[in-house]
Amino acid sequence: MSVNSSLTELTSRAEAAYLGLAIGDALGATVEFMTPHEIAAKYGEHRDICGGGWLNLKPGKVTDDTTMSLALGAAILSDGGEVVPLSCAHAFDGWMRSKPVDIGNTVRRNLISFRRTGNPEAAPSEYDAGNGAAMRVLPVALATLGKSPEVVRQAVRAQAHATHNNPVSDGACDFLTFAVQDFLLGLPLRSVYRQRIEPLLQAFPEFSYRSKRQENPSGWIVHTLHVVLQGLVDTDTFEHYLIDVTNRGGDADTTGAIAGMLGGALYGYDAIPKRWLKALEPATCKACRAQARELVALACARG
Repeated sequence: MSVNSSLTELTSRAEAAYLGLAIGDALGATVEFMTPHEIAAKYGEHRDICGGGWLNLKPGKVTDDTTMSLALGAAILSDGGEVVPLSCAHAFDGWMRSKPVDIGNTVRRNLISFRRTGNPEAAPSEYDAGNGAAMRVLPVALATLGKSPEVVRQAVRAQAHATHNNPVSDGACDFLTFAVQDFLLGLPLRSVYRQRIEPLLQAFPEFSYRSKRQENPSGWIVHTLHVVLQGLVDTDTFEHYLIDVTNRGGDADTTGAIAGMLGGALYGYDAIPKRWLKALEPATCKACRAQARELVALACARG
């Protein structure tokens, strides 16, 4: 499928990816910072969007994974589909000023630095290999559909480096952006494995995920991708993928969000359980759908 060959199918998959992001976020937030043993003791198997967790969320509420993505997407749309570093930083700063329900330490620190210096690019740091930039790549993936790999990578850096200027984080963000685009265009998992996952593991051996099952992942992007990749290759439905990932606990809202956007793009809208769509906060559901449609339409119009 080319970018313009089936706009209806492309838009449907884009909506599924955005809704998957929010659903994985809401599902995982309930069990964030719990261990698999604690999850099993309390829920048996965590399968439903029920709120609670350490943030004491109402059912269907999302966290920073989704709200930062929506803030970024709004900035991209305001700039006519371009991913502009200063606009990204301002969008994230505005998001932080709105007093979000949760915010990562690296994000907070580098946005405070942006307020002080006006520089939209955080200083390079070996310690900033968290998953905070990777969780919000979806708007960039949608906005750069059909663009050259170099343009896509520049756009990825424009948003990522506002808070996470680290080569390992960059590698993960690049991979996730291209993989989402491949799935949106209808490529099967086996092709994405050969074209994206294998090169990723060659370039970044630390992402090799087969040595052991990753459980209770931290916010380190290496742990995040171990969980996301293990679940991706070992499951065969959207529902199974998100249940597998979120029941590993740890930073479950982010692993769930990333798995949700990949799974939504791969399996499509019809694969998303209706109970999860119904449980998602209506305003979030509406915003995700609308932004997905607008970003895809703009990308296709710009060729």
